[in-house]
Amino acid sequence: MPWTTKRSRECYSVGSTDPMPMRDRTRLLLTILIAVLSVLSVIHAPRVQASETHQYDVAWIPVADGSAQPTAAWSEFCERSPRECAINPAEPATIKLDERVWNAIVAINTQVNAAVLPQEDIAHWGVIDRWDYPDDGYGDCEDYQLLKRRLLVEAGLPRRALRMVVVLDELGAGHAVMAVRTDQGDFILDNKRDAVLPWHQTGYVYIKSEGDRTHAWIWLSNQAVVTSALSR
Repeated sequence: MPWTTKRSRECYSVGSTDPMPMRDRTRLLLTILIAVLSVLSVIHAPRVQASETHQYDVAWIPVADGSAQPTAAWSEFCERSPRECAINPAEPATIKLDERVWNAIVAINTQVNAAVLPQEDIAHWGVIDRWDYPDDGYGDCEDYQLLKRRLLVEAGLPRRALRMVVVLDELGAGHAVMAVRTDQGDFILDNKRDAVLPWHQTGYVYIKSEGDRTHAWIWLSNQAVVTSALSR
């Protein structure tokens, strides 16, 4: 499957201005600890040949137990735009990935990345963290993804299968991407690159995402992504 050319883009923190609840803080620290232990185990393990790495390539992002608290900025976005956060159980939770769908995903990811200029929330909206559409041509990482989702829904894809995801990027900073769940795995739309990659090829640590059943978010597991990224 062809990928588009990688292009670096800056993004900004997606953390809430509210202090992180102790339960969320504990889960996050545990998640990071698991990731660090996974990295250490790979560093000290025998070198793996490229032909052997397929065993780590899990098609879909692993889900951990329990529900997660969405960011305050996400909840505020849903209050302003409830339709954009509604879950329709009649919609498919997985998209059949054919050539038409793939071309639409790649085209919209590339077009939005080119059309929107990066700007921090404090300069753009006057607040530390706000999730919204970059209708004036400016936004940060989550704003790019919200616009991509709106355009993909207008193109006929089910919103239920287009999930906002919070990750830690290559610098360990908070970042927001969108996962497109397909019958061939989860693919990531990102404002940092035009390439639409399988989730395990991004190098990110996956923290939590929207669920597809209720408004509650879900915790994600990170062991597979760390192993896969370092074994390639």
